[in-house]
Amino acid sequence: MSPLLLVLIAAAGIALLLFLVLKYKFQPFVALMLVSILVALAAGVEPSKLVATIEGGMGKILGHIAIIIALGAMIGRIIELSGGAEALAKTLIERFGNRRTPLALTLAGFLVGIPVFFEVGVIVLMPLAYGIARTARKPLIVFALPMCATMLTVHAMLPPHPGAVAAAGQLGADLGRVLLFGLPITAVLALIGWWVAGRMTRRHYPMTDDIRNDVYGPQITDTHLQQWGRGQDMAPGLPSLGAAAVKVDETPAGLAAGLPPAPAPGFGLVVTLILLPIVLILLGTLATSWLPAGNLLRDVLTVVGAPLVALLIDTLLCAYVLGFRRGWSREQVSDVIGSALPGVAMVILIAGAGGVFGKVLVDTGIGAVVSELLRATGLPVLALGFVLTLLLRAVQGSTTVALVTTAGILGPLIATLDLSANHMALLCLAMGAGGLAVSHINDAGYWIFTKLVGLSVADGLRTWTVLTTLLGCLGFAITLLLWPFV
Repeated sequence: MSPLLLVLIAAAGIALLLFLVLKYKFQPFVALMLVSILVALAAGVEPSKLVATIEGGMGKILGHIAIIIALGAMIGRIIELSGGAEALAKTLIERFGNRRTPLALTLAGFLVGIPVFFEVGVIVLMPLAYGIARTARKPLIVFALPMCATMLTVHAMLPPHPGAVAAAGQLGADLGRVLLFGLPITAVLALIGWWVAGRMTRRHYPMTDDIRNDVYGPQITDTHLQQWGRGQDMAPGLPSLGAAAVKVDETPAGLAAGLPPAPAPGFGLVVTLILLPIVLILLGTLATSWLPAGNLLRDVLTVVGAPLVALLIDTLLCAYVLGFRRGWSREQVSDVIGSALPGVAMVILIAGAGGVFGKVLVDTGIGAVVSELLRATGLPVLALGFVLTLLLRAVQGSTTVALVTTAGILGPLIATLDLSANHMALLCLAMGAGGLAVSHINDAGYWIFTKLVGLSVADGLRTWTVLTTLLGCLGFAITLLLWPFV
């Protein structure tokens, strides 16, 4: 089959994927699987080998990422339901004082955003922002904008979040190195986001009447926010998110209410549990570089620093320290851990479908042809990763879908390049920066933020979309500056 025809088939496949997701609202997993099958058949894969191609692509990527994403979600769920996320945020607010409350919430968003999905983090921390805005008599956006932008930054760029894990898995990047570079980069972006948001919010942005009444009037409860996050009507009289709602990863009804009362976990304990797997992964990565082969310490750190082992250790510690020690029964601990899985199941499948798409591109020869075309553009691979992810993110809205699709497109090109492990990590972060940018009206995160803060569509575009795009571009700029030195 001619290279031109293969390119046309690939272009038609991507166009069909976007058409199905945008026009007919196909679930991304179903759309990716359907497009992968059609592209494979159109490009000449024998029907008898089609199933083997699909299973090979799915198995390769899920074998690497499914455990990591699931364990990360379990840790986030235990911290969420134990009250750890809220306790952490309240402690930071007390220590930073009233004048620096937006900075305290930004730091809380950074720490909570590491183990907790973006949508869940917003639902958990937004009641604090409501209460502070009501007490300080300041606009809610002053506190919510930097906090939520920081959580989205972490969600798009850092493991164990699904987009970052899936991209690293497909490209063969080391998660430890992604964290090694990603943590300081996202921390810098969080501080820049806090500073920029402070300038943005000097301007007055009108809130809807219902939001204004609740921020400065009746108390908004966690239950109200959770109902709103699910797209249900939020009393008293607040509009629902409707079709724009995202199904937030939540516990079964009544699970949280059924847990025994206990004091909130301490600040230091929560921070330790959040950072422990990160430290173990980083130690494992550094041990392979600094210690000689056969060294006992290297062997130990390599095992405990493997991402799935580090996250498993932290999951068990969270279950014991935040669960059993605080009066939870075995059944309750099991239910809390299990409740994290339904919310991430579809995300894992989407990542797996992205692996199938990448496998199809390789097996049909499309990947090699596209690789040559991308090379002919003259753009560095770092810029290609950022631009492709940004475009896909802008068009269809999902960060995870944008990252797994870009990884599938770039995979064959990466295989022909002699990139170091550090360069691979920076490439994943540049792609994550593309997935952070251009959060607008086709992104569920945009609607969650604007509706909870009470912004109009136009004001949401002026604030949220501009800030996320700026942070995404700055994230890419930082990776570009680091590229020659690693």
